[in-house]
Amino acid sequence: MYLNSTLFAQIAVFIVLALFTMKFVWPPIAKVLDERAAKIAEGLAAAEQSRNALKSAEKRSAETVRAGQEKVAELLLQAENQSQRIIEAAKAQAQIEAEKIILGAKAEIEQEALRAREALRERVADLAVAGAEKILRREINAGIHADLLAQIRRDF
Repeated sequence: MYLNSTLFAQIAVFIVLALFTMKFVWPPIAKVLDERAAKIAEGLAAAEQSRNALKSAEKRSAETVRAGQEKVAELLLQAENQSQRIIEAAKAQAQIEAEKIILGAKAEIEQEALRAREALRERVADLAVAGAEKILRREINAGIHADLLAQIRRDF
């Protein structure tokens, strides 16, 4: 009999302890567990937001890099075009300068030719006068005249 009463007493103590635990001990433990679960959920949400922000930042940085590469390519193309324009302008300027130099050289050659012709004319005139003088100094004779003209031609 003692066994039954002990069993009933233990069951009663267990029920009282279970009610006491459910009423006073379990709610703070559940509250702490709920708070911890909420913190874990917040941490997971923050991690997810961070992951999304990282993906977004990676996309923006990739876009920025691509835009930068496009800008560099565009600047290189512009620089190449500008260098081609400068080269073409320099070629055109050099052609103009060459034409000016050629025209100047032609004009100088023409002036030199005119001077040579003028000097030649003077020389021919001097020779003609000298020949005329020699002819007039001697008597008029066809053989002597022919000799004198041949001598003038040799001198010339």
